Amino acid sequence: MIGKTKGWRLTAAMGLLALALFAGGCQDGGMISLFPKAETPISQKLVKKMKAKGMTAASPIMIRIFKEESELEVWKQTDKGEYDLLETYQICKWSGKLGPKFKEGDRQAPEGFYTINPYQMNPKSDYYLSFNIGFPNSYDRANGRTGSNLMVHGACSSAGCYSMTDERIGEIYSLAREAFKGGQKSFQVQAFPFRMTPENMALHKDDPNFEFWKMLKEGSDHFAITHHPPKVDVCDRQYVFNRIAEDEKDFKPTRACPETTTPDSLALAYSQKVTKDEEVFEEVLKKKAIRDLFAGKTSVANISQDTNTAPAAAAAQPAEESAATTTNAGEAVPVPQPSPLSAEAASAKKKNWLQRLFSPKG
Repeated sequence: MIGKTKGWRLTAAMGLLALALFAGGCQDGGMISLFPKAETPISQKLVKKMKAKGMTAASPIMIRIFKEESELEVWKQTDKGEYDLLETYQICKWSGKLGPKFKEGDRQAPEGFYTINPYQMNPKSDYYLSFNIGFPNSYDRANGRTGSNLMVHGACSSAGCYSMTDERIGEIYSLAREAFKGGQKSFQVQAFPFRMTPENMALHKDDPNFEFWKMLKEGSDHFAITHHPPKVDVCDRQYVFNRIAEDEKDFKPTRACPETTTPDSLALAYSQKVTKDEEVFEEVLKKKAIRDLFAGKTSVANISQDTNTAPAAAAAQPAEESAATTTNAGEAVPVPQPSPLSAEAASAKKKNWLQRLFSPKG
C-alpha cells in the first residue's frame, strides 16, 4: 500500500511538472526549449496576426531589406492573392556602407534581387539559424562581382551579412520553413540601400551608385503597384522586371535584351508613378537647394543647374554683366560693371528669385 502511494505521488508530481512547463510555455516561451531551434513553432502572436490578415502559416512569403533604416520586412500572401506586410524586424547589424557588394572581402552586405530555395536554409548555422541570400546572382556574375556565404543570420555581428539576433532569425526562419512546407518553391529577397521613395532618391542623387539604385527602384515600384513579387530577369547586364520575351526567347545576362512586352495595365500604372515621383524628386531638390543657399553652401547659379528650374533672373545675367561689346575689328571692349547691390537690394533680389522658383508653372 505504501509503495502504491509513493507511485501515485510520483505520477502526480510528474503531471504537475508537465503542467508547469506547459503553462510556462504559454506565458514566457518556456516551451520553445522543447523543440529543436529549426523546428520552433511560429509564435502565437504572429499566428493571430496572420489570421487577421487572411494568411496561413503555409502562405508564400517575400522579404524586403532596407540598409539605411536597418529594417527587414516579411510579407505574406493573403487569401486574396496579394502580398501584405506581416512583420517588420530591426536588423541588429549589417556591414559596409550603402551600395552593392563588388568583390570578395569588401565586407559589403549585398543589394539587389535574390532567390531563396530550401537548400539555402541552414538549421545548423554557427550563428543560430540562417539562410544564404544567394549572392552572387546572375546580375552580380554578369557584372564581375564576387563573394560567398552572404547570409541573413542570428547573433549580432556581420562581415557582409545581415545579422538579426537569435530571436528574430528564429521567427523569420519559422515563417520561411512553413511556407516551404506549404508548397512554395522559393521566395524572393529584395535588398535595398534605403526605402526607394523619390525623396530618398533625391537626397542620394550625387552618389556614384545612383544609376544602380534607379534600376532597383523600378523593381520596388513594380511591387508597390502589383503587391506581388516582380518577375526578375537579367539581360544586357541589367535587371528587368515583369517583362515577357517575344518569340519565347530567353534572357541572357550578358547579351542584349530580347524584344519584350509588359502588360498594358502595369505599363500605364508604372508610367503614372514615374511621373508623380519625378515631380516629388524635383521638389525635394529645390528645397534642398534653398537650404544650401541660405547656409552659404551653394549659389543661385548652382541651384539653377542642379534643379533645371532656373527662373529667367537666374538663368541669364543681364547683357551688361554677361557679355562684352566688340569693335568692327573684333577687338573686345570691356563693358562697365554695375555697382554692387546694397544689402537691401540683394535681399529683394533673392526674395524675387524664390517667388519665381516656387510659383506655379503655367
